[in-house]
Amino acid sequence: LWSVKPGADGRVAVTDSRLLRPGHAPAAGRYVVREVLVPSHDGAKVPLAIVHRAGLKLDGRAPTLLWGYASYGMTDEPWYSATRLAWLEKGGVFAVANPRGSGAFGEDWYRAGKRETKPNSWKDFIATGEYLVAQGYTTPARLSAWGGSAGGVLVGRAITERPDLFGAAVISVGALDMVRAELEPNGPPNIPEFGSVATEDGFRALLAMSSYHQVHDGVRYPAVLLTHGINDARVEVWQSLKMAARLRQATASGKPVLLRLDFDGGHGIGATRAQQAAEISDVYAFLRWQATGSAR
Repeated sequence: LWSVKPGADGRVAVTDSRLLRPGHAPAAGRYVVREVLVPSHDGAKVPLAIVHRAGLKLDGRAPTLLWGYASYGMTDEPWYSATRLAWLEKGGVFAVANPRGSGAFGEDWYRAGKRETKPNSWKDFIATGEYLVAQGYTTPARLSAWGGSAGGVLVGRAITERPDLFGAAVISVGALDMVRAELEPNGPPNIPEFGSVATEDGFRALLAMSSYHQVHDGVRYPAVLLTHGINDARVEVWQSLKMAARLRQATASGKPVLLRLDFDGGHGIGATRAQQAAEISDVYAFLRWQATGSAR
């Protein structure tokens, strides 16, 4: 934080208030960022950014976290995060996919992953997970997926279509029952993005992207952690409650299905630093536990 004071000569004096201690940026060359284009189910090339410590051996042993959102034309980057350094410093790989539904290649790329074309989003995401395994970064047992809000469609459908590809998944404040989501108070504003059950084509598209309705008994699903704030006004908490109950009843893998509820939280926007730290700690501990057998 900086202190700004006008001087007698009309100039402005800017000084460090010393209210915050300076951070320590990683040394140059400590991390490697690689950007690739991954062929999807129909040949479309999906952008994937991969971050890891320099010198990583591609022997399939690295715990790898694959993040995606792919809605509303929003494009994700492997942005700097101090908490993410903890994952990288423990030898983890962090990857960011931009499937169709994102804005990675403009309006056509976005429209190719919304409403009736939404299956392209999770199929693209699956293709990037397969790439990470094929290139020796990780194995399915050590590959985790993470998405939140509308990214719940992406990750939820990826693990229900390809449960064998992922060892674990985290879905934060996820949109998971798309057939009923329109009936929420915040449902109508999302009709342009996902469609409406009021038409046959709309209903079929929503059913296809509804992770809850694609869970089947006796399938070996990955370990899943669902996080949600009780006061969420964007995606109501019952969606995570239903998904957690359905997965626990259906899965044959013996892996945990956990529900983390914050009774003072909402959709995550406006969460305090303490709330954010508590949740990210639980998320990374869960993912390392599943990938390596240890939460440390």
